[in-house]
Amino acid sequence: MNDREREVLLVEPETVVSEVTAFRLELLGYRVVCVESAEAAFAQISDSIPDLIITDLVLPGLDGMGFIERLTTNEDTSDLRILVLSIDADLSRVQGAYNVGARDFIVVPFHPEVLEEKVSKLLADAPVRDRSVKVVTATAEPAVAHALPTN
Repeated sequence: MNDREREVLLVEPETVVSEVTAFRLELLGYRVVCVESAEAAFAQISDSIPDLIITDLVLPGLDGMGFIERLTTNEDTSDLRILVLSIDADLSRVQGAYNVGARDFIVVPFHPEVLEEKVSKLLADAPVRDRSVKVVTATAEPAVAHALPTN
């Protein structure tokens, strides 16, 4: 791990899975932010881009596949490491997750050492993110527009 604490955004609506996963990651030294939906994750990402996102495929509102696809097709978040955490081990769902941009997949329930191995592997070559950089959304107006005269 790098000199500073790595941040993991955990997108998981099931409280028990979220708590157990976050606890394990925190024991390993990661800073974990937990949210329950894709919409809450986008809000969190607009404040600070994490080093890794762990997401379920079954989410309220926008599902996990749609969430991953939106992240990987956005220039600001296209290089994010994404790990899917799901009870659904159906081959077509697993392949679908990889096709939209997930980098790895873990089936719940999981062994803590498997989680540790996958997270370590995904973060091994991940860039260290500058937490002070804010993500500009497509709906944001350019700041320079307010500085120009309106003759």
